Amino acid sequence: MKLSSKNLGDRVDTLYDAIVVGGGMGGLSAAIYLARYGLKCLIIEKGRGRSVWMQDLRNYVGLDPDTRGSAIVNHGTKQAVDWGADHLRGFVEEVTDEGDTFAVKVKVGRKNSTYPVFRSKYLIAASGVMDKLPQLDDMQNVYDYAGYTLHVCMICDGFDMWDQKAVLIAGTEGQINAAFVVNWFTPYITVLTHGLVEVSNEMKQKLADHGYPLYEQKIAKFHGENHKMSGVELEDGTMIEATTGLVNMGSTYYNDYLKGIEGLEWDGENLVTQGLAQTTHDRIFAIGDLKKGLNQVSIAVADGTMAATQIWRNIRRASEPRKWEANVKQKAIVN
Repeated sequence: MKLSSKNLGDRVDTLYDAIVVGGGMGGLSAAIYLARYGLKCLIIEKGRGRSVWMQDLRNYVGLDPDTRGSAIVNHGTKQAVDWGADHLRGFVEEVTDEGDTFAVKVKVGRKNSTYPVFRSKYLIAASGVMDKLPQLDDMQNVYDYAGYTLHVCMICDGFDMWDQKAVLIAGTEGQINAAFVVNWFTPYITVLTHGLVEVSNEMKQKLADHGYPLYEQKIAKFHGENHKMSGVELEDGTMIEATTGLVNMGSTYYNDYLKGIEGLEWDGENLVTQGLAQTTHDRIFAIGDLKKGLNQVSIAVADGTMAATQIWRNIRRASEPRKWEANVKQKAIVN
């Protein structure tokens, strides 16, 4: 069922088998499997996630290369709800471990917000990350190209940069090192720091040895049309020809709601998981970009399948088996 501020009362007293925090592709995969296992599941999705502004998904088996992330999310949400999952648009503010259950506090609505608390036996953290983009006065100019020809994932989109003139936009000196991986796809790389990095002489020499120009001025504007880049203009008026680019400025992790939970092992901002996407807390699972590992849609979808299946196994093993009661009674009579 689709939940909103108007019908929350129908579900506030429900004890869910699992709450999925995040309705991207990994979270939806988990919810679809949970629902088809006959378990009570609630998806809580804040909206405008990484999947939604993915303009095309070029490397997922069975989908056309120009399939939009938003189309997959919309379709997956409908699937999950049709099979029995609940779905709520809201922001998870806090999760409290109550022993056998989790209390999940949610902010619903930007104005006149309400803060319902839902409870579940298990929690699946699928809230993901958001890539940091260069901040310009006109951010719409960035959004016109981000996700189209200005990429954030080399593994996803390196092929689409093949032998093109590319810019690498880095937020730290360490992130400049991505240039020496991007060069598998194209050697025509110009490094931009957007005025954020004091580049060492050692790094400058390394870039020069590879023939990669370095510009440390701020970016003023991206040029092009119909979402296709043609170049980058810097604040001093310098124009850099580029038909593609990679933003490597790090990510914002949506994981604060887990920071108060004891028993979780972290590697930086990533949760450490064991088999089947289970964290070091036996009732919390982490999937997709929140867990340590490879950030790919295909991985997140598989993680969701594994997490949901392990939760089902745990619940099934702790439950009484279902019997064909009529036959059992008939046998007792005959005996």
